[in-house]
Amino acid sequence: ISPNAKPPVAKIMDFGKYRYDTGRKASEMKAKSHVTETKSVQVKIGTGEHDQQLKVKRISEWLEEGHRVKVDLFLWGRYKYMDPAFLKERLDRFLKIIPTEYKIADEMKKSPKGFTTTLERLPGTKTQKLKDAAKPVTPEPKKAQISGSQQNKKKDLDAFLEEGMV
Repeated sequence: ISPNAKPPVAKIMDFGKYRYDTGRKASEMKAKSHVTETKSVQVKIGTGEHDQQLKVKRISEWLEEGHRVKVDLFLWGRYKYMDPAFLKERLDRFLKIIPTEYKIADEMKKSPKGFTTTLERLPGTKTQKLKDAAKPVTPEPKKAQISGSQQNKKKDLDAFLEEGMV
């Protein structure tokens, strides 16, 4: 504890307890650290609406988990030579249907295969699942149950009405 004192002062301690404490602190630090990955989604000019909805759902899940998402507008053939304003508008339209709040980490830029942008979740925003869980659930109204004798009376009434109608 005090190496400069005459005579030097040392503390006798339990080495097993020391190893346990350091291991516990290390595991707590490891649990608190969250590794974010950059996930990637590729969208094409002709991607159908249902496919876009599936990609948007996957993007939302990744953003809620805290990952970054790289969105690529993939261009091939003559699509590479289309008007860049049209292509950027197309990518913007795809980004607008993402329900999770996000910020654009990297602006849209031209890449060899098309246009690319990177999204991140806004810090401090609640996930959509928590918002949905907060909504009250209304129970469905129960259907009236008919007893056996009431069913017989109903059949008799139906038969009587059919005879009278004919």
